[in-house]
This record gives sequence, structure tokens and C-alpha cells, in this order.
Amino acid sequence: MFILGISAYYHDSAATLIKDGEIIAAAQEERFTRLKHDSAFPNKSIEFCLAEANISLNQLSAVVFYDKPLLKFERLLETYYENAPNGLISFVNAMPSWSKQKLFLRSTIRKALNSIDKFDSKNIPLLFTEHHLSHAASSFYTSPYKEAAILTIDGVGEWATATIGSGKGNNITIHKELHYPDSVGLLYSALTYFLGFKVNNGEYKVMGLAPYGIESAEETQKFISLAKENIVQIFDDGSIQLTPSYFSYSTSMKMVKIKKWENLLGIKKRELDDELNQQHCNLALAFQKITEEIVLKLAQTAQNITGSVNICLSGGVALNCVANGKLKQANIFKNIFIQPAAGDAGGALGAALAAYHIYFEKERKVTSSDSLKGAYLGPEYSDGDIKRSISNFEGKKTHFAHFDDLIQYINEKLLNEKVIGWFQDKMEFGPRALGNRSILADPRGIDIQRKVNLKVKFRESFRPFAPIMLKEEVEQLFEFERESPYMLMTAPIKAAYREALPANYTVLGMKEKLDYMKSQFPAISHVDLSSRLQTVDGEYNPKIYKLLQAFKKSTGVGMLLNTSFNIKDEPIVCSPEEAVNCFVKTDIDVLVVGNYVLEK
Repeated sequence: MFILGISAYYHDSAATLIKDGEIIAAAQEERFTRLKHDSAFPNKSIEFCLAEANISLNQLSAVVFYDKPLLKFERLLETYYENAPNGLISFVNAMPSWSKQKLFLRSTIRKALNSIDKFDSKNIPLLFTEHHLSHAASSFYTSPYKEAAILTIDGVGEWATATIGSGKGNNITIHKELHYPDSVGLLYSALTYFLGFKVNNGEYKVMGLAPYGIESAEETQKFISLAKENIVQIFDDGSIQLTPSYFSYSTSMKMVKIKKWENLLGIKKRELDDELNQQHCNLALAFQKITEEIVLKLAQTAQNITGSVNICLSGGVALNCVANGKLKQANIFKNIFIQPAAGDAGGALGAALAAYHIYFEKERKVTSSDSLKGAYLGPEYSDGDIKRSISNFEGKKTHFAHFDDLIQYINEKLLNEKVIGWFQDKMEFGPRALGNRSILADPRGIDIQRKVNLKVKFRESFRPFAPIMLKEEVEQLFEFERESPYMLMTAPIKAAYREALPANYTVLGMKEKLDYMKSQFPAISHVDLSSRLQTVDGEYNPKIYKLLQAFKKSTGVGMLLNTSFNIKDEPIVCSPEEAVNCFVKTDIDVLVVGNYVLEK
């Protein structure tokens, strides 16, 4: 039984194919079209999934879309009606796409599928799951738990903005929902907008900026108090109520009433190219703390309702790895699982799994192995593809007949503080590069963080980098137990590896903190001495595992800096050709593509 899951038309379009409950392939459309957060129908992703299984559309048992458009349309109409005449311009702008495409989505999807391959719409059911059920299914059904609490938090689906549910066997039950316009995700996006970053794109920048804030500062505490007294009311169960007069996302293309925020907070809205200052850092920290408080209260409510020792998280807010780390530290649950493509792209996966287990009532098999296969679910390229892609490169090209020889060669380059582009095997599904489409470097290098930010990624200097490490290293280096395969939790570095910092370090400004050497691994230590962790084992990524082993043998530390193989505002590279192009136009020193090494 093959089932195709689709997410499209809002942001991060994707497709996933499962066979008898097993994930065969999954990819985001942006990786093929090279349009960041592409929302178009995922033609190329679907073509890839079908080719991976060597089937046609007519061999599918079902096609499943990740939300219910008519319920979403109902929400839009009710919202515009309640706010009329405000929102008329927004209403007029929104209606063409609904009247031509989204309102008749069943017909639109069938037509789009027919453009890929002849699609027998009479015999292959086209199903629609609710948005938050797709999120819940994507996490619970891929988790290693027979039963679990399920918490989904995002901007908005149809009406729901957060749900608390439970999973047992092949069943999912939703116990509580938080409804639009009250939304944790939209609150965080509102701050993203006010701080001058792009909504649905810059939220992770706000998360990275927050540790530069000074928690003990009077200004930070004032921002928290003002926000909780005026902008968002937080209840004991984690539900929230936003004050409508401070927001405009229901009636315009702007997230907030700018003047009201400015008057309340005493800070001007930042524009995209404005310099970041300490006020911005303190404001980011204030709202990060508020988000963490809400997430912890929702998690506690989920535990109270379900009594489970396990929790599965999904939705865009589940990508807030700092909040996830705080949830782990709180010990509300013994076990936490977060699906790596937790945002809308993962909705395609959840839609397919929900259809298989709920609509078709198929039994769920739970095993200790990773059903997501390390999230390595995307395209893989042959040696012939690689040869063609590198044929016009004019620098030094070396082919290694034995991969172990390549490992030793690249290890020496890392020891000499060279920045490595690393392209291997199947592309990752989700927003993180997990060792197959990665940029790697020595985490001990003093200038590595600045070089990779400014000369490789071409992005803001304050942005942190994550470590990728041998699974057995994590407890040695960080205050963290167990594994973290998907780079979705932060943890503090252990005291033994920290450098002495001045007594007034916590109250220093943004630029002063950035310049201090905070640990023996400055390239991956954020200003609060935390890191976003990724652990690997030899089962799902033996190549990066071998490289980490070689680096450990040379240095005593099985850990490298790992960041996604792309530059600012571009998707992660998918093909060897894109890897070569990125290598050529950046200060990456060495490119590894399969068994080939390219040097300038």
C-alpha cells in the first residue's frame, strides 16, 4: 500500500511517500526549485518520491493533503466579518487565490497530479486531514513509543493554533485545542516582524539573538512584565489570550500595530538593515522566556491529562530548540521525541501516516530503530552525476578509491582549520543539515565562527553554530543525557571545557560577549555557553561517523562544527552541481562530493 502525502500553498511545500507504513522518500519543494520556503504545488518532490519507489501515480492507494481548506476558508471569512470594515484590502488581496485555487483544492490537486502523470481520480481517494492532526501524526507515528502525550504548537492551521492529544497504538485522540487568533506561534512571529526579520523565515534568528539579552537587566524584566500585562495573558494550563488591539495579522499584511508596540515597549520597530543593539537583544530574550513559560505549562497540562512519561512534539514552535532544552531540563516527561521536519513540510509526512493508521486502520509497528532513518529521505546522486557536475571545475580534483583514505585527507584539512563542504548520499528532510549536506569545521578554531558566518554563509555575525558529535561524546562534553539526532535541543557545555570569564560577563553588551573566548570550543559555544546538539551513530550515517572518529583520534574530541550547506536566503544544496556552485562563490576551502575532493 503506497500513500502520498502533500503539503502546499502556504509555505514549505513538500511530499512524502510511504509504503505499508514505512517512509520511502520525503523532500521539500524548495530544494528542487531553489526558492526558499517555496509554497507551490510540490511537483518535483512528488516526481522524486515516485521515482524513488519506481511507481506511477496510479499505483497509489491514496493521496492525502495536510489540512482542510474549507475549514481554513471558514476561519478567514469569520475573521474578516468580525473585523469589518477593517481588513478590506487584505480580504481583496486574499480572495483571488482562494477563488481560483484553494477553494477548489480537490480539483486543483487532481489537475496538478495529472500534469505529472495520468491520475485515476475515480479509483484513488483524495483525502484531507486536519492540519494539527497531520502535525500530531508526523511525530507520534514516527516515535519509538507505544503510547505518548502529543503537543503541537504553531501559527495556525484551520482554527487550532495548539493541541494537546495522546497516541496509543494506531489511534490519536485530541483532548484540548487553542484556537485562532490566540497563538504562540503568531506571538513569536509578531516579535520577529517587530525586530525587522522576515516572518516564517527569521524566527530562528530571534532565538539566536535572545542569549545576547541580559536576563537580570531591568529593561528585560520590564519587557516581560509589559508583554504579560498588555500583550499576552498566560493561564495556568498554558493556554493564552492575545490582546487584539496590539495585533493586525487578522486584517492586514502587517503582524502588529506598530505604534502601540512602540509606545508600550519604548523601542522603535527595527527595519531589516538597521543595526542590532542591546535593546533588541533584551526584547528577544523577554519573548523567548515568555515562549518557554507557555511551552512548559502546556507540557505540564499534557502530562496531567495523559499521565504519560512520553511526549511527542511537532508544529513550527517545536523547532525552538531552546524551549525544547528547557522542557528536557524540567523533567516533566521521561522521554521527548521531536520530529525533525516539525513545521509545515512535515505535515506531508503526517498526512500520509494519518491516512494509513486512521483512515485505513492499519496496525502500527513500534520498533527501537529509527523509523525516520536519520531523516536521510531525500535524493541521492550517482558517481556519474558527480563526475558530470565537477567536470568544468578548474581547480584541483582528487578521486579517492578508498573512502578511508579520503577521511584521513579531510581530517588533516580540518586540523589545519580549513572549512569543508560535505556532500554525501541522501539529502536530509527538514530544515537542518544533519551531516549529508553540511559545512564542517574544527570547533576549536578561534576565528572559525566569524569566518563561516561572514565569508561562507554571508550572514549576521551573531548567529551561532551547532556541533555534530559521536553519540558517545555527548555526556562527556555537555550537560545532556541520551542522544539528540535531529539537532532540536540545546544544552550547556560542561564546566570542565569553559574558559574563565569576567565577573561582569552576563551584563556585557552584545558585541563584547561575541568577542570573548567562552570555551575550548569557541566555534560552537553560544554566548550563554549552550549549543544546539546533534549526535550521530554509525548506523544511519557511517561516513560522518568515520570522520568524527578520525578527528577524535587526532584531537581527543569527536565533534565538529556543522552548519547547513547553503548561503543566506538560499535553500540547502540538493544536487552536486549546486554544491560546486556554492563552493565556488564562498570561502569554503575544500569540497567533498562523494569520493571526490575539490580544492581551489
